[in-house]
Amino acid sequence: MNVTNGNKTTSCQDETVCTLQIYRRLSVKPGQSCILRVPKEATAATVIKTALATLGLDTSKTYVLVEVQEYGGEEWVLQASDQPVQRVLLWPRKAQDKHPQSDGYFFALQEGSYDGSIQYDVMTSVRQEKVAQGLANRGFVTQQPQEYDDLCNLPELTEESILGTLRHRFHKQKIYTFASNILIAVNPFKFLPIYNPRYVKMYENHTLGKLEPHVFAIADAAFHTMLNKRVNQCIVISGESGSGKTQSTNFLIHCLTALSQKGYTSGVERTILGAGPVLEAFGNAKTAHNNNSSRFGKFIQVNYLESGVVRGAVVEKYLLEKCRLVSRGKTERNYHVFYYLLIGASEEEKDEFKLLHPEQYHYLKEEIPIVEDQAEMKHEFRRLHQAMEMVGFLPSTKKQIFSVLSAILYLGNVTYQPKDVGEGLKVGPDRVLYAISDLLKVKVELLVEALTTRKAMTANDTLILPYSLDEAITARDSMAKSLYSALFDWIVLRINHALLNKRDLEESVPCLSIGVLDIFGFEDFKTNSFEQFCINYANEQLQYYCNQRIFTLEQEEYRAEGITWHNIDYPDNIGCISLFSKKPTGLFYLLDEESNFPRATDSTLLEKFKQQHQDNPFFVQTPVREPAFVIQHFAGKVKYQIKDFREKNTDHMRPDIVALLRSSECSYLRQLIGANPVAVFRWGILRATIRTLAVFNEAGRSWAEKYPGNIYGSLIDFSFDRSEEGPLEILLNVIVLFSVQNLIDSHSLKFIMDLTQHNRATRSLLHLHTKKKPPSISAQFQASLSKLLETLRKAEPFFVRCIRSNGDKREMHFDDALVLQQLRYTGMLQTVRIRRSGYGAKFTFKEFTDQFRVLLPKEISTPQQDITNLLTKMGLPRSSFQIGRTKVFLKESERQILQEALHKEVMRRIIILQRWFRACLMRKQYLREREGIITIQVLFVWLSRGFKKNAFSRPVVSKCFSCNDLPLLLSFTSLFGPKASGSHSNFPRVKSSATFPGPRRNPTIKISRATRVQEKWNASLDREITDSNELRHLDEFLGNQVCVDVYILLQLFERHLDFNSKVGFDTLVNPNIGYTTLMSGYQTRVSSLAGLKKASEVPLVVNLFQSVLDGFIRGELKRLEVDPLGHLFSTYQVTIMQSCDQCSSFIWGMEKAFMCSSCKMVCHKKCLSKITVNCTGHCDRKVSTAQTLHFGVPVCALVRTADSVPFVMEKMLVHVEMNGLYTEGIYRKSGSVCRAKELHHLLEKSPQAVSFDNYPIHTITGLVKQWLRELPDPLMTYSLYNDFLYAADLPEESERLRALYRKLDELPPPNFSTLERLIFHLVKVAKEEAHNRMSVNALAIVFAPCILRCPDSSDPLLSMKDINKTTLCVEILINEQTRRYNQKMEEIQQLENAEAMAVKQLKLRRQNTRPKLGSDISVDGANLEIEKNLLERIKSIKKEKNDLAFRLPEFDQDSSDAENMDSESLVSSDSLLEDHCVSLDSEGQY
Repeated sequence: MNVTNGNKTTSCQDETVCTLQIYRRLSVKPGQSCILRVPKEATAATVIKTALATLGLDTSKTYVLVEVQEYGGEEWVLQASDQPVQRVLLWPRKAQDKHPQSDGYFFALQEGSYDGSIQYDVMTSVRQEKVAQGLANRGFVTQQPQEYDDLCNLPELTEESILGTLRHRFHKQKIYTFASNILIAVNPFKFLPIYNPRYVKMYENHTLGKLEPHVFAIADAAFHTMLNKRVNQCIVISGESGSGKTQSTNFLIHCLTALSQKGYTSGVERTILGAGPVLEAFGNAKTAHNNNSSRFGKFIQVNYLESGVVRGAVVEKYLLEKCRLVSRGKTERNYHVFYYLLIGASEEEKDEFKLLHPEQYHYLKEEIPIVEDQAEMKHEFRRLHQAMEMVGFLPSTKKQIFSVLSAILYLGNVTYQPKDVGEGLKVGPDRVLYAISDLLKVKVELLVEALTTRKAMTANDTLILPYSLDEAITARDSMAKSLYSALFDWIVLRINHALLNKRDLEESVPCLSIGVLDIFGFEDFKTNSFEQFCINYANEQLQYYCNQRIFTLEQEEYRAEGITWHNIDYPDNIGCISLFSKKPTGLFYLLDEESNFPRATDSTLLEKFKQQHQDNPFFVQTPVREPAFVIQHFAGKVKYQIKDFREKNTDHMRPDIVALLRSSECSYLRQLIGANPVAVFRWGILRATIRTLAVFNEAGRSWAEKYPGNIYGSLIDFSFDRSEEGPLEILLNVIVLFSVQNLIDSHSLKFIMDLTQHNRATRSLLHLHTKKKPPSISAQFQASLSKLLETLRKAEPFFVRCIRSNGDKREMHFDDALVLQQLRYTGMLQTVRIRRSGYGAKFTFKEFTDQFRVLLPKEISTPQQDITNLLTKMGLPRSSFQIGRTKVFLKESERQILQEALHKEVMRRIIILQRWFRACLMRKQYLREREGIITIQVLFVWLSRGFKKNAFSRPVVSKCFSCNDLPLLLSFTSLFGPKASGSHSNFPRVKSSATFPGPRRNPTIKISRATRVQEKWNASLDREITDSNELRHLDEFLGNQVCVDVYILLQLFERHLDFNSKVGFDTLVNPNIGYTTLMSGYQTRVSSLAGLKKASEVPLVVNLFQSVLDGFIRGELKRLEVDPLGHLFSTYQVTIMQSCDQCSSFIWGMEKAFMCSSCKMVCHKKCLSKITVNCTGHCDRKVSTAQTLHFGVPVCALVRTADSVPFVMEKMLVHVEMNGLYTEGIYRKSGSVCRAKELHHLLEKSPQAVSFDNYPIHTITGLVKQWLRELPDPLMTYSLYNDFLYAADLPEESERLRALYRKLDELPPPNFSTLERLIFHLVKVAKEEAHNRMSVNALAIVFAPCILRCPDSSDPLLSMKDINKTTLCVEILINEQTRRYNQKMEEIQQLENAEAMAVKQLKLRRQNTRPKLGSDISVDGANLEIEKNLLERIKSIKKEKNDLAFRLPEFDQDSSDAENMDSESLVSSDSLLEDHCVSLDSEGQY
C-alpha cells in the first residue's frame, strides 16, 4: 500500500487527496492490485465501491476492506464508516511510502458474507506464521498462543494454559470453549450476534465438536442423544451469580423448541417461549453482580414424544427471595415487574391501578433513581404483555395481577404513629389505605385492624392484642411478602397448566424429556443472610452432583471393568454438605430446633452453631461479639450475618392477614391464597352454582307474586346489583381464572399438583390455625432440592459451566484473577484431565456388535478378541481404546473414525447389491432381446425361402418441410394457440402430445398456499435489461410458450443481439438493452421477411408479440418484488434478543421480524428493501455453454418464475395423462433401457422437438422417475427431510396433516410448484386404479424414494428405518389431494346442474313470450327484467365454474361424458347470450 501525491511520493498528512493501493486477496493473479486517488475523509465503503469498479469485480457480492499488519500478527476488518487514510497515518513512517506487499503493511480487498465476516480458511498464511514466529523468538512481539476450541487438545495442561486459551478466545469474541462434552461459557456482559435462527440450523444434527463451540451445540447434542438412546437428558447450568446462567438457559430453551418444531408448531412451544419472560419479570432483579439475576431457582422439564415432537412441559420453582421485596442493598433493585409496570403503563392503566412514580414508593425509593433505561423498561412492559398472552393470560387476569402488584407497593407506604390516647398505633395515611382497600377489594376497617392488631387464641376466649411499632412494620412487610409469594406460586401454577397436554390425563404415551436447570448461582455479598445460606447450600449440592458424574462414577466404572487407569484426585465437598444437612447436628436441623423454641433468639442460634461445630474444618470461628459465622464453601469462605435467620425460616402468612384477604370481594384474590387449588376450584364452582340457583328461586317467587294466575312465564327477567359481585360473575371469574387454552378441571389441577411442589404441605403455611405445624422454609427447600437431585440422577447430564469475566459488569473485559479463581474452585483442571484421559464412548459387547456388525466377522465366538482385532486392524492407537470385562471403551475421536468406517462399508455393500441387481436386470433383458432376435431371424429365413427378393423392395416416399417453406404468419401466430393459426390447416403440424400450443397454465392442486391472484401491473416497454439473468429468463419464457416455432423467434433475437448459436445470454456481463429496441428490431425483421404480400399482417404479428413481452415484464417485476434475491420471508416472532442480519441492530424479544425459511436470514421489515445478498438456501443456476441441460439440474435452474414447472417434466406428465392412465402397472413396470437412453439424449439436446408418440409409455414413466431421482436436491429438500419425518410421527391425524402442509409451505417456490404438479398427476393416476392397478399406497412406495430422499451423509442403516415414514408422507399428500379433487369436482357438477336449469328456464321463457307473426311487438318490462336476471345468473355460474376449473383443470375431455355435457351447456348458454344481444339490438331498431 502506498500513499502519494502527484508524481512525488510523500506523506499525505498535509494533503487533501491521497493514493491508496488496494491488493485483491485470494486473487488468481498474485499481487493483483489497483491504485486509487481518494480524499482523506473517504470512507471504507467508498473505497470498496471504487476498487470493485476498477478491478471489474462482481458488485452483487459483498466485499470487506481488511487492514493487514503481518508483523503484529493482526488484521482488522474496516467498518463502512472507517477512513482508510487515517489508518495509514498510524503506520510506521516507512510503511506510509510506496513499498511491496511483502513488507507487511497493506490493505486487502476480500469477499465476505452478508454478516460482515470473512473466510480465512483459504488464506495463504504459512509465510505470515513464520514471520510472526521469528519475531516472537527474537523477543520483538509477544508470542500468541495457539487457539484451541477444546481444552482437552492443549499440548500442555496447566492452569495457565487453560486461562490463556480462554482469554485468547474471549478477546476474539469467542466466549464458548469445549472441555470434551462440557461447555465453558464466559459471560461477556454484552450481546453477541450469534444466536439467530441460522445458527440453530447450522448446528442441527452435527456431532459435538465438529463445529465451533456454541450453546446450541449442547442443545442439539442433548436432543439427538435423547432420540437415539431413548434416555432422558438434562442440561445442568452452574456458575456463580453474574456468570450468565439465565441467558444460557434462554438460549437453550430457544434452541430446543426450534429443534422440536418439526412440521407442526403446537401451542406448547409457544407457551414455553412465553413462560421465560414472565418468570424473569416476576422472579429476577438487578443485583450488584448481575443486571438480570435470578432470585429463584427453576427446573424446566420439556417432554417429547419418541419422534421428537414436544408433548408438554413442567416448571419447578425453588426458594423465591421474598425479603428483596422490602429491603435490599443500595445499588440493587426490586423485582423487574414493578419498574416495568410503573414506567411502561399507559395513562389509563396508571389511573386504573392508581400508580405513582417509582421514587414515591417506600419499597422502591432506596435505589439510585431510574433515568437511563426508561425506554428499555417501556419496551420490556410491552414484551411482558405479549409473553403473558402467549402463556394464556386473559386481559381481565392481567388487570387483576397488576392490581395486586400495585397494592403490594402501596403496603410499603403504610406508616405507623403512636396513638395520642391509650395503647396501640395509628395507621395512615388515609389515601394509601383507601387505595389498598380499593385494589384488594377489602374493607378499610378490616385492613386497619389486620395491620395494627393480632388475635391470640386461648382456651376460652380470643384476645386482640395491639402491635408494637416494630411488630406492626414486620406484619406489614410480611403481608406484602406473602402476597407476592402467593402471586408468584399462582403464576407458576398457571404456566404449568398452559404447558399441560390434556391427552396425558386420558392416555399413557411413552415420553422422553430434557431438563434444563437454572438455579441461583453461588453468592458472596457484603451482607449475606438466610437466602444466601440456602442458595450456597444448593450450589454445594450441585457441585457434588457434578463431581459424582464427572469423577466418582466414571472412575468407579473403570475400576469395575478392570481396565488400566490411574486415579485422578479432585476436590470433594461432601464435608461441607454434611455440615449443613447431617442429622441431628446439621445447621438446618439446629435452625429448625431454635425456630420452634418460643424464647430462642438469633444469638442463641449462633451460640448453638459454634458449640456444635467448633472443631469442624468447614465452620470457621468468628470473634465472640460479632453476630456472624463463616463457612468454608467449595468456592471460598462466606460470612453470614445471623440476624433474622429464625424469622425468615418461619416466614408464614399470619392468620389475621389470611382472614383479611379471604374477606375480599375479588374472587381472584381468594383463589390466590387458597391452601389447595383443587379444593378452591371445586368450592368456587359449588359456591357460584348455589348462588345462581338462589337468584333463580328468588326471581321465580317474584314472578309468582306479580302474576299469581300465570304459572308459566315466557321469560324470567332479573338483574343483579352492580354494587356487589353477582353469582354469575363469580362463575365467570372461576372459569376465566382457570381457562388457559383448555378449560381446567379438578382432574388436571390435581395432575399438576402431583408433578410440582404445590401440595398441601407447602401451601398449609398460609393457615396457622391448623393443628399440624407447617414445615419450615429450610425443610421445604431441602425436600424440593432432594427431589431435583433425584430427577437429575435419572437422566444423562450435559454440563454448562458459566464463568463471570469480571466483577464490574464491564463489556468484554477479562479479569484473570477472578476467572482463575472460578476455574480453581470448580476443579476445571481436574475435569479437563479426566476428560482427556478418560473414554467418552462406552459400549457393552452386545451394543458394539449390534451397531458395528457389518465390520465384524460373520461368526463371533469371543467378542473381546474379535473387537480387539477389529480396532487393531483399523490402525487405532492402543491407548485410544480398552476392552473391559463387559464393555468397550473408546475415545470420542476414535468412535467417530469407527462410525465413518461403518458408513463407508455399508455404502460399499449397497453399491455391490445395486450392481448385482442391475446385472440381473440387464441379463434378463439381454436374454429376452436375444430370444426376440432369434425369432425374427427364423421368420426372415422362412419368408426368404417362400417369396422373391423383389417382393420386399419398395421405395420409401418421404417429404421434408423446411422452416423457410412455412408462412411467416403461421410461424408466429402459432404462439397464441389454434385460433390464431386455424386458417392454415393445410400445412403440416406437430402433434399435440409433443407440443403445448398457447400459454398453458400448469394444472395444479393448491396444496397450502392461497390461490394466486393475477394483479394488474402497469408494465412498460421502456424498461431496460441490465442483468444477464433477465435475458436468460426471457429466453426460458419464450421457450415455454411454444415448442418448435419459437426457435425462429429466438433466431431473430440472436441476430438482433449479434449472437451466434454457440453464445448464450449469460455471456453478457452488463447488458444494457431496452425492450423498445428489441421491439423495433423485431418489427424491422418481420417486415423484411413478410414482403409486400404479407405487409398487412405485420402489425398483427407485432402486436401479438408485444403482448407476450408485456406479460413477461409483469412477471419479472412481480418476481423481484415478492421474492427479493430468492428469499422466502415470513413473519417471525423473536423470543430472545437477536441481531438484524442486514443492519446489525438489535431485534428485541417479542418483536416481529422477518425470517427467510430457506437460509434463516432475519431482518427488520424496514430492511427488506435493502437486502443485496442472494439466498444461500437456493441453488445457483447452472450455466451451460454448449446445450441446455434438463436432467440432474436443480429445479430452480430450470424455471423462470417461481410458480412454473420445468418444461421436460411438464411435457412428460401431460403425455402420460393423455395416453397412459389406463395402462396396467404404469409406474410399476420398467421400459427398455436402450429406448430410455435414446429419449434421454434427445430431451437433453432439444426437448421441444421430441415427439413421445414413438416411445412406449413405460419408457416415459421411467424417465419421469429418473428425472426426479437425478435432482441434486430432491423436491422435498434435504434440509426438510427430518421435518417431514417428525411430522409423519405425530399421533393425531389432523395434526399430522397440518404439519406436513406447513412444511410444504417452506419449500422453495420452484420445488413447491413442481411437487404440486406431480401430486396432482398422481391423483389422476390413482383415480384410474381399476384400470392401471396403481393404488395410492403403490404410488407412494414408488415415488417416495424419488422425491423424499435422505441426505447422502446420513447413516444408511438408520435411513432404512425411515422408509415407512417417507412412504406415509407421500401417501398422506396423495390421499388429501384426492379428497380435495373430489370435492372440487362435486362443486363443478353442482354448478353445471344449476347452469343447465337456468338455461332451460331461459329457453322456456323465450318460447312462451315470443310474439306471433303479424302481431304487434310489445315487450313486457317485467319479462325483460326476469330474462336479464337469468342471463346474469348464467354469467355468474359460468364465472364461478371457470374459476374452479382454473384451479382444478378438467381431464380427458374427449372421453368424459361430464365434459361433453359441460361443453354443450357452454354452447347453449353462449348462443342464448348472443341471441339476447341480437334481440336487444333489434329491439332498439324498432
